[in-house]
Amino acid sequence: MVMELNRLSAVDAVRMLQRRELTAVQLMRACFARIEQREDAVHAWAALDKDAALAHAQELDEGPIAGPLHGLPFGVKDLFDTRDFPTTYGSPIYQDHRPQTDATAVARCRAAGALVAGKTVTTEFATFKAPLTRNPHNPAYTPGGSSSGSAAAVADNMVPFALGTQTAASVIRPAAYCGVVGFKPTFGAIPRDGIKALAPSLDTVGCFTRTVEDAALVASVLMDKPELRRLDYDGPPRVGIYRTHQWRHTLPETRDAVTQAAETLARSRAVVQEVDLPPECCSLVQLQSDIMAFETSRSLAVERDQYASQLSPDLLALLEGGDRIAPDRHQANLRRAADMYARVANWFERFDVLLTPSAAGEAPFADLGTGDPLFGRVWTMFGLPCIHLPFATGPHGLPVGVQIVARKGEDHRLLCIAKWMHARLRPSPQ
Repeated sequence: MVMELNRLSAVDAVRMLQRRELTAVQLMRACFARIEQREDAVHAWAALDKDAALAHAQELDEGPIAGPLHGLPFGVKDLFDTRDFPTTYGSPIYQDHRPQTDATAVARCRAAGALVAGKTVTTEFATFKAPLTRNPHNPAYTPGGSSSGSAAAVADNMVPFALGTQTAASVIRPAAYCGVVGFKPTFGAIPRDGIKALAPSLDTVGCFTRTVEDAALVASVLMDKPELRRLDYDGPPRVGIYRTHQWRHTLPETRDAVTQAAETLARSRAVVQEVDLPPECCSLVQLQSDIMAFETSRSLAVERDQYASQLSPDLLALLEGGDRIAPDRHQANLRRAADMYARVANWFERFDVLLTPSAAGEAPFADLGTGDPLFGRVWTMFGLPCIHLPFATGPHGLPVGVQIVARKGEDHRLLCIAKWMHARLRPSPQ
């Protein structure tokens, strides 16, 4: 029984914890039992403190209900400052860094009763250097990046939820590869205080869970919006199938997932139509890449100037590329991105959500890196809320799903529709 408690959804666990049918200590012990059983294979964690976590859980059990996340263990991407764990940002430069305070997102979760189990592995400064973390479905494959450990820990039932960030596709892609729900809200909806900056006009806090309801619960705390927990939706939605100009890069399993989703939703009376691909959208991926490179080269200027020997060659190349972009060009890029979003926003007059690929296909082999962020870049640049829904498998038995995108600011609507859609795409009990 104890070993199975770690598989509870966040919503189910909280319900039991608040009714005192389950103690925080019991749940924490079950999660650590799973971690101890699997961590040597998955390598999801950068730092753990079992004794402190159990002591905090005992304090919760002896006191009143602390909040909507009462007693839930969670993982924190090692890009967030934490007052009781080291925060290395995935770099040896910061191996001895001990922040004095929590990032706001972490503090909000703790104030709502959640318990930090540990820090999860991130790639180097949330960029592209592959970490030790492995895909829990098959260790030969990557879990994705940069929120590698957070996605893997939730997928492997080590914790019910974990925090991540997205600058290109660092929530959606790992969620896709690991087969969990990944939610990236509207840009700026969650404070970024206490998180190492990469590209300030793109960086967004998100979360990993095993169900849409769990994502809504966690997001309600992170965004300080209790109404997100109510996911009533009669449907059916108007769904635009947006294959993107990068469709040629998709593998058969992603094409099949998009087709399967479109057909299943249409049978459930959703209005499903293809979205035209305006030719001016073909360069948006490069536009996001340039914005990210310019801002990253400024955000990590001190690290490059003082510790270049401790940075990976790929990161140094990214920073050098950003240096070659003039400030005037960067401002022009930001204006172009805003202009293009104004055109894309018109799509949401016809559609409630867009259905689009999350990743090219199944997770690639771990020695090939963390995968291409191709299918997340544009939505991150536009600041739109996105969610990954897992429901299928590819030829190697690894998870596959689709990404659902909504209008800026319509996070609640997205979560409501995502729950409706996920119940039809994957109707078996979660």
